[in-house]
Amino acid sequence: MTTRVIIVDDQAMVRAGFAALLAAQSDIDVVGEAPDGAQGVELSRRTHPDVVLMDVRMPEMDGLEAARRLLAPPAGVTHRPRVLMLTTFDVDDYVYEALRAGASGFLLKDAPPADLIAAVRVVAAGDALLAPSVTRRLIADFAKQRPASRGKPALRLKGLTERETEVLTHVARGQSNAEIARTLVLAEQTVKTHVSRVLTKLDLRDRAQAVVFAYESGLVAPGEQ
Repeated sequence: MTTRVIIVDDQAMVRAGFAALLAAQSDIDVVGEAPDGAQGVELSRRTHPDVVLMDVRMPEMDGLEAARRLLAPPAGVTHRPRVLMLTTFDVDDYVYEALRAGASGFLLKDAPPADLIAAVRVVAAGDALLAPSVTRRLIADFAKQRPASRGKPALRLKGLTERETEVLTHVARGQSNAEIARTLVLAEQTVKTHVSRVLTKLDLRDRAQAVVFAYESGLVAPGEQ
């Protein structure tokens, strides 16, 4: 199955480079490019891509606002692509807000070509791109600036079983399903099932939102290992 991708970035050379790299893959089809968030939203509405590569900082409309519009569309708009944020810096407040809005992760612009290709495939498959060495630190840094909510997010945790809560804690610490399985002495498929149930019960799209939720609910505190 071919993954349809659009690239939204204000730098023409970046768009061209990413487009050439991705289009060379037999399972990826680049269906459009846009130079700012507003045009990116319009292009997405028209072309219905599976994945949107979205730059964080752009004129007219930045990537954060564009991601919000794509992931929380108005009534009558049913298409919601996966959004992968592109950033120049490994710690960026905009990226945290984009994850809260439902973006499936982020990628540094200077990442190796193979990482970009892999990221598109991971996000298209419905998973989140969460690199523990960067994404986890980013979320923890900004969680420190935003005290955990003891209201609705914390109450929603009560709908989880003890095992599901335990699995969510490990997800929030940046562990993969395989790592969680080894830690809890479970089959990897069992962990995958628990993660799926957690996302369904908490009405979350993917692991990225699960990590943010875990911090904001107070289940995991910044700096915890």
